[in-house]
Amino acid sequence: MSQLKNVEARILQCLQNKFLARYVSLPNHNKIWTVTVSPELEDRTPLVMVHGFGGGVGLWILNMDSLSTRRTVHTFDLLGFGRSSRPIFPRDAQGAEDEFVTSIETWRETMGIPNMILLGHSLGGFLATSYSIKYPERVKHLILVDPWGFPLRPTDPSEIRAPPTWVKALVSVLGRSNPLAVLRVAGPWGPGLIQRFRPDFKRKFADFFDDDTISEYIYHCNAQNPSGETAFKAMMESFGWARRPMLERIHLIRKDVPITMIYGANTWIDTSTGEKVKLRRPGSYVRDVEIEGASHHVYADQPHIFNSVVEEICESVD
Repeated sequence: MSQLKNVEARILQCLQNKFLARYVSLPNHNKIWTVTVSPELEDRTPLVMVHGFGGGVGLWILNMDSLSTRRTVHTFDLLGFGRSSRPIFPRDAQGAEDEFVTSIETWRETMGIPNMILLGHSLGGFLATSYSIKYPERVKHLILVDPWGFPLRPTDPSEIRAPPTWVKALVSVLGRSNPLAVLRVAGPWGPGLIQRFRPDFKRKFADFFDDDTISEYIYHCNAQNPSGETAFKAMMESFGWARRPMLERIHLIRKDVPITMIYGANTWIDTSTGEKVKLRRPGSYVRDVEIEGASHHVYADQPHIFNSVVEEICESVD
């Protein structure tokens, strides 16, 4: 954990705006590692950003300053990921999902945030949607960035969009073990393995780091006890599919909660989901935006365009 702390400190040093980084203790004794940028801008609805699988607060470094010029931005490591507590999750899909959602709500309560603009990427988008079903009064606008776990798994194999090569390689290496077990087995070679599987991560963050800072950060986020990772495994059928697809439940979000879906034009996630969400929410605000030159990690592939799209949404709220 100390290595993760050190590498994250190097990342957060890049922030220009005032920020607070601390643990938020929940009543059940779990701790959520939280970074708040521009905490003094209290007169507008805050933006809360939820990272994806295997991520952490540090991956928002290209976005946090820009998005916090006119309002407070909160980011946190999901329960079971990054520097947050790593409890034992329920082993069934609904139990694991509920545990994540309850931890987000308890974190919000403890932070004293009355309501928020809620943004989630990938797994974070899935959980932000589940949260909005249960606590719609807390969400002024739901922003889903390349969200995981929405479509129903097609019965016709020809309809399945092929995942990227690195996902296939990881799945074939791991078989039935946890998704990131190979990183823990790799030990000190882990950062090099990330660099080999995902050389694009270094390029995405090249404006800030010309070394292996981001590969090291991702490695140390995932080199610990696989708590959230085990929960994610319980929630998925195979890497691309959720056991409880969100398209079957999106209509349960209160009609007056606006939703914007942001996709990378080159993503492996099914971008037709945006249209399907519109069909399932007649009479509700649903907008989908496709960002050219971006893949699954839209926020890092095209940060300037991504930030301007998110800022525009935030300005529409207040």
